[in-house]
Amino acid sequence: MATKRSAGLLLYRRNGGLLEVLIGHMGGPFWAGRDGEAWSIPKGEYTADEEPAAAARREFEEELGLQPPPGDWRPLGEVRQRNGKIVTAWALEGDLDTALVVPGTFTMEWPPGSGNRREFPEIDRARWCTPEAARPRLVAAQRAFLDRLLALLGEGGG
Repeated sequence: MATKRSAGLLLYRRNGGLLEVLIGHMGGPFWAGRDGEAWSIPKGEYTADEEPAAAARREFEEELGLQPPPGDWRPLGEVRQRNGKIVTAWALEGDLDTALVVPGTFTMEWPPGSGNRREFPEIDRARWCTPEAARPRLVAAQRAFLDRLLALLGEGGG
């Protein structure tokens, strides 16, 4: 079986001189009561016939319902998540009003074995927070993207 791949954008901004990153809380019943390791950068899977950067743009739009702001995409490399999925990410400086987020949805059987299919948001909320506040919330492997962003910006590692 081929390794699954995802691509995403780590949006960052300066707010009163303070660095903030945009993360999204994963939607659906499995994540509803969790905060730690239940957040992600906006990202999603792609197939071999799609360029990772194109997938990152598409997934940003699907998950947030908004286009990424204009700007230079700066590569943050890849990480391998616990489930084996490889995630490629870029850093992008820009702003976005989280009140305008209209998340995409997915459908799954819920409760399991019930035969009932329900729709859930891909992310149920998006939040700007400092890298320090984002770190415990992010899926563990994605924390490396924070370290790489800080190094890219000359702010040291985390």
